[in-house]
Amino acid sequence: MKIKFKAIASLALIAASTFILGSCTTDADSPGNEYMPDMYRSPAIEPYVDYGEIRGKLNNEVRMHISALTPPNNTIPYYGSDSSDVSIMLPYSRKANEAFKLTHGLYDTDLTVNDEYALSINDKNPIILTSTNSDIIFKSGKELFTANCAHCHGKKGDGNGPMVESGAYVGVPDYKNVNASEGQMFYSIYYGKGAMGGHSSILDKNEIWTLVHYVRKFQDSDYGSSNVEVALVADTTK
Repeated sequence: MKIKFKAIASLALIAASTFILGSCTTDADSPGNEYMPDMYRSPAIEPYVDYGEIRGKLNNEVRMHISALTPPNNTIPYYGSDSSDVSIMLPYSRKANEAFKLTHGLYDTDLTVNDEYALSINDKNPIILTSTNSDIIFKSGKELFTANCAHCHGKKGDGNGPMVESGAYVGVPDYKNVNASEGQMFYSIYYGKGAMGGHSSILDKNEIWTLVHYVRKFQDSDYGSSNVEVALVADTTK
């Protein structure tokens, strides 16, 4: 009987020692083996990051991509170390008029009593067309226009898109009859104008300025064909 008890005690001691020693690790950041860690240790989750995990499967290509479309108000985005790109993507300094609170639902936006659409008339497109980038910009502009604008403005920019032809909307202008500067076009796309809602939540500033170039092409078929090669302008404070 004593022999059996000693054998059982020895086995229990060996098992306990194995479990304790097995919990040890040389990794200073590891807690070792834990019993049901999910019960008391929650995983560290970064906000606005899509880990690409769907039903237990992890997609490493998207696991560190930012998934939130609209960042918190008044935050400054990070776009790398290229000063030109960073400058373009800084928050837009023009504010929407306080009337937009009722007409376009901008309740949580910093509004102004000034008519900044009129003030934006002298704002210039910071993306300068060159002989080497014009084809790429117009191609990108066409893709953005097709996805976000053509349903109302039409593929030719004549205001006869499918939504207009269906009778759902009226009064969409032909771009050839639009008398607006580059800055005013940007302002209109960013905040909205008339029946058109603002697109700042789905298009970044770079994309909107690219769209402005594409719209100008509707107004003048030769637009961008005779530009001399210059660098990308970094002044986007307007």
